[in-house]
Amino acid sequence: MTMAFDPRDIRHLVILGHPAGPSFNHSVAEAYCAAVEECGQTAILRDLYAFGFDPLLKAGERPGVGYAPGADVLPELDLVRDSAVLVLVYPIWFGMPPAIVKGYVERVLGAGLAPRDIRMGMPHASLRGKSLVILSSSASTRPWLEEQGQWVSLRQAFDTYLTTVFSLEGNDHLHFDAIVENLDERVVRENLALVREQARKTCSIMLSERRARHAEAAERAEAGR
Repeated sequence: MTMAFDPRDIRHLVILGHPAGPSFNHSVAEAYCAAVEECGQTAILRDLYAFGFDPLLKAGERPGVGYAPGADVLPELDLVRDSAVLVLVYPIWFGMPPAIVKGYVERVLGAGLAPRDIRMGMPHASLRGKSLVILSSSASTRPWLEEQGQWVSLRQAFDTYLTTVFSLEGNDHLHFDAIVENLDERVVRENLALVREQARKTCSIMLSERRARHAEAAERAEAGR
């Protein structure tokens, strides 16, 4: 008899890159995690600044002869491998994510991925098929970002590119603009409601996909008897 799967096995790895705590970005990450847990799935929050993640790529971590991930990267790779959803939470600074988030992409998500692999379109061994959710914020408005060309550049150079080279299924990007100090509490509540809605939507998609795969496996097992 095929065992039923446990929704708790569906893990969302939430990567937070903001130096100040508490902050709007911290509230976003916490709201997403809380909604995931309420849906019966598992959220794992990695606050990069809080645990002192080192964003500097080491010479020995570059793909090639002698490649070896750093000792601090190994537990992160385990978390990535065991997660179905990757969630990046960060503010937009100078048109790009903070350096610590870029460092996480280079040292963890891109670990062992050689330029030749990218050119050949080879599937990423541990990221293939995972979903990407991005929750970003900016002090400037979305129209201003679009006028400056920053929004299109960010979407192409980060969201779309990462999805392609890391063999991800797709990405959802929820952006909050005009996030400044002393933000009205009503605005904060409304934005966090959108975060929870995004989390519930992602959980629903993940649950449907997991159920479908489980049913297919059960059918194959039954057919093989």
